[in-house]
Amino acid sequence: MVVELKIVGMSCGHCTARVEKALGTVPGVTSVDVTLEPGSATVTGESVSLDDLVEAVDRAGFTAEKN
Repeated sequence: MVVELKIVGMSCGHCTARVEKALGTVPGVTSVDVTLEPGSATVTGESVSLDDLVEAVDRAGFTAEKN
């Protein structure tokens, strides 16, 4: 399963690292690729909940929505 997310609020490499780390902690996630421009994340995993992904990004201080 691959989920594409739009991430709002990132402005630097540190931001992308925070989002990547946060998404990587969600159960079922096997890989994460976060891109600063245009502000997106590609998450791969098994039985990954979209709500859990959005919540993880929110806890990291950013906003996510399904792309």
